[in-house]
Amino acid sequence: MTTDTLSGQSTMAEVLEAYSGAQRSLMRGYHIGGCSSCGFDPSDRLADVLQRHNAPDAEEVLAHLRESQEQEERIQIDPVDLAERLKGDARPRLIDVRDQREFDIVHLDGAQLATQEFVQEMMSTWPKDTACVTYCHGGMRSLDAASYLIGHGFTNVQSLRGGIDAWAQTVDTSLPRY
Repeated sequence: MTTDTLSGQSTMAEVLEAYSGAQRSLMRGYHIGGCSSCGFDPSDRLADVLQRHNAPDAEEVLAHLRESQEQEERIQIDPVDLAERLKGDARPRLIDVRDQREFDIVHLDGAQLATQEFVQEMMSTWPKDTACVTYCHGGMRSLDAASYLIGHGFTNVQSLRGGIDAWAQTVDTSLPRY
């Protein structure tokens, strides 16, 4: 199913397939799909899910999903482009959103692990226009983290497309992969 053929009659599985960030976008915009009380079954029709949650009509929600998908594309940076930025004077801060075990296996030079204390420091002391790039293993958790930071007022945040795994395949093949 393509994004052009989605409608209120589409299943949630079709919506999630068409928009890779639909789960994040539905939760952020309408509090749908993030917990057991607001969840849905993949076979549920979009219109039925929206009605159960007193959400706007399917056309409005699908427009929101399109816009969110476009925003997610804009905030991602390819590994080669990040490598170029890191060579310049205006280096972005690197924020590793994986766990300590993953960080210990491999991380980018100069990256800071996003511990609870570190995130609290960011929120309370960093200027909101600080250039930063989040990354994880494959690019999904870091996209969530970048969206979170943007939602909290940060204006210069990107997420490494494909995560450190893509970096290890395209920029620095000497890095271990897991």
